[in-house]
Amino acid sequence: MAKKTGRKKSAQKAFRQSIQRNLRNRAVKTNIKTWVKKVEAATGPEEAKKALVKAFSIVDKAAKRKVIHDNQAGRIKARLSRIVNKLAPAKTA
Repeated sequence: MAKKTGRKKSAQKAFRQSIQRNLRNRAVKTNIKTWVKKVEAATGPEEAKKALVKAFSIVDKAAKRKVIHDNQAGRIKARLSRIVNKLAPAKTA
């Protein structure tokens, strides 16, 4: 990157860091969307539960690393749980 007058060295470094973070965060969010779609597309309850476990793991890690907000992670997990519970056969008493 060519040095331009009027730009602090720290601002240039912050800019480079923000680009790297943006790419990393975008990759994580794409991965979340992929696994959400896999859970939604699952046909059987077993397949859905396996995808749900992986999706939960990815969503929790994203929330822990502040890629998404904790409440958003909770909403995603609740919505996916509802979908998987509908697929499971109803238990009779």
